Amino acid sequence: MEKNKLKKVIEAAKLYYLLDYNQSDIAKKLGVSRPTVSRLLQQAKNEGIVQIKINDPTEDVESLSEELEQKFKLKKAVVTSIPHYEKSVIHNSLGEQAAIYLHETVKDGDIIGLTWGRTLYNIANKLNQQNLKDVQVVQLKGAVGHSETNTYADEILHLFGKAFNTTPHYLPVPAIVDHVVVKQAMVADRHIHRILELGKNANIALFTVGPIRSESLLFRLGYFTEEDLDMIFSNAVGDICSRFFTKDGKICNESLNARTLGIELDDLRNKEQSILVAGGADRLEGIYGALMGKYANVLITDQITAKSLLEKL
Repeated sequence: MEKNKLKKVIEAAKLYYLLDYNQSDIAKKLGVSRPTVSRLLQQAKNEGIVQIKINDPTEDVESLSEELEQKFKLKKAVVTSIPHYEKSVIHNSLGEQAAIYLHETVKDGDIIGLTWGRTLYNIANKLNQQNLKDVQVVQLKGAVGHSETNTYADEILHLFGKAFNTTPHYLPVPAIVDHVVVKQAMVADRHIHRILELGKNANIALFTVGPIRSESLLFRLGYFTEEDLDMIFSNAVGDICSRFFTKDGKICNESLNARTLGIELDDLRNKEQSILVAGGADRLEGIYGALMGKYANVLITDQITAKSLLEKL
């Protein structure tokens, strides 16, 4: 946006939102038409210059948290209130809330296992450095080395390592391979085996749920056969660590699961804290399936998703 127009947008926003001018008064003051003022104010919202937050006193996130804990048998549910149901708003709010939760709960000697993706990157960016000892950070699933789309895997590990004063352990293998024998050869490597074991022994796992959409990264990388895709789109509701599961939380494709590198979903059930951070309409079924499978004992989500989850029971 050019400088003069930006100044008008900001000035119109200040007059309207801070000084309670009406649009006709702003039009006179700026020497423009009333429809132009309306467009300037809309642009201020579109560009993020104005951000509207609604604190709804009738919305009790504490009650939602307690209800989620009781009905899904969770150790902890954290529900954050969002002003509107948009991806960027959800990601930002959940990232902030998850970073706060980690700050309050991670202790000396913990091993934190991480996946990758935009949700985890939002969390990593909001972490504050902590004065803890002997914390370890490890990658829980293979990455995607030949994609043009950024998975943020390296950045996430780096930022977590920086926040917890430790050198992170990277898992330098693909998320999925073509043949089981290829996976077996990789897992047999002493270094890879050590990283996988560290992830398995992590007492904290932090992850999200991937939605089942043809435009999602994993579906665009050529990992899947036609048979794989038919089974995934027919039965899966989401994936955790590139492992796909049904609405009941059961692995939906054993052949594909056998070619996936990283932590097994069953291992998530044994964590001291298995933290699922997710929200949004496109992830609702996946979150529900993950909770049915008991893969998470801590859920961090938004109030709209929380209500929808409770309605499904």
